[in-house]
Amino acid sequence: MSNLPESSGSPLVVLGEIVSVHGIRGSVKVKSDTDPLDNALDYPEWILRKGDQTHTIKVLDGRVQGRVLVVDLEGVTDRDQALALVGNEICVAEQALPDLEAGEYYWHQLEGLQVITVQGQLLGLIDHLLETGSNDVIVVKPCEGSLDQRERLLPYLPDLYVKAIDLQAGVMQVDWDPEF
Repeated sequence: MSNLPESSGSPLVVLGEIVSVHGIRGSVKVKSDTDPLDNALDYPEWILRKGDQTHTIKVLDGRVQGRVLVVDLEGVTDRDQALALVGNEICVAEQALPDLEAGEYYWHQLEGLQVITVQGQLLGLIDHLLETGSNDVIVVKPCEGSLDQRERLLPYLPDLYVKAIDLQAGVMQVDWDPEF
């Protein structure tokens, strides 16, 4: 494990978290936020973050086991070493993420955008997104200047409700009735 230089430059994107240990040989269980789960294994090095401490670590091997990944990390050879890593977020530099097609976005890019109706009413800011069985859901929390103080759950359906996304302006325009 090595310290991540302060001047790495690129913001970090969280891929998941080390949630437990697996066995006695130093394997860890990882809750992956990627889709599919094993996409987190596409990165040969992870940046582990706990609080304001970060360290890089090499991924040696990993596999899906149920709803988690079981991962072997370089230099982690026993249960005690693995236990010390529980609670660390797994991150990569944003610049390491693959480029997306036009009109596709990573969730972290959408968080914090203002949500404005096609009529120009500010509903709030995107707090986070939820994955559901049929479609993703945008959680919009009220902010200064928003229409009211209601939290809203909007389906993330670009062809139906989401009309435009402008990352530069920090705005998502939606066709949504604020009374709903």
